[in-house]
Amino acid sequence: MYQRNRLYVSDREQKKIKNTRILIAGAGLGSNIAECALRTGFENITICDMDNVEQSNLNRQNYTQNDIENSKVDSLYKRLKSINPDATIKQHNIFLTEENCAEYLEDIDIAINTIDFTSNVPFIFDEICLEKNIPVLHPYNLGWAGCVFVINEHSERLESIVRNYEDPEVDIVEHIIVNSNKNCDLTWLRDVLRDYQKEGGTDSLPQLAVGSWINAGICASLLFKLANRKRVKIFPDFYFSGN
Repeated sequence: MYQRNRLYVSDREQKKIKNTRILIAGAGLGSNIAECALRTGFENITICDMDNVEQSNLNRQNYTQNDIENSKVDSLYKRLKSINPDATIKQHNIFLTEENCAEYLEDIDIAINTIDFTSNVPFIFDEICLEKNIPVLHPYNLGWAGCVFVINEHSERLESIVRNYEDPEVDIVEHIIVNSNKNCDLTWLRDVLRDYQKEGGTDSLPQLAVGSWINAGICASLLFKLANRKRVKIFPDFYFSGN
């Protein structure tokens, strides 16, 4: 299956990622990341979420009309197993909470945090991962672009840039805008953030399929690097790709 990975991925690296245990917390953006990771050769993936697929997910998440009203984790499980029936895919139809995070992080090597910022659980999830020496990827769909933070024992915590806990994604996007390469024109992202704030926070930040799949690629690359102990940039630095 991975014959076309050659030259980019050595046999030793391919074996290493096959046995690397990944937890994806959230099956929204996590659905795109899961497929890209699996096609790269990560065959030990656990997914946690309790949402069902909705029509509004289809502009960016890895689901179809036939999945609407079905469990996200069950739909994603079927898709991943249809790609590689031999892969070890575990799905848990639960929301991760302060009380149960640790249970699902047992025997995990790398975590991906795409938990919605509707509570403090994303921050608690990170802390539990760090207690267990599990690096965490934080991907963000920026519409025409994608951005990923790496949180580990040497990095700063995500809370260090959050001023408004009711809408932390605004602070996160502002951090990305301010700290991006000066040659990168993010006027369009400033405009989107301004218009979003004018809406009064009545809806989630807008997202596009482009951002989902860019993030999937960045995350798969970072999973590969982390699994093979290659150097990565850590938060507050970040990986950004797009317009």
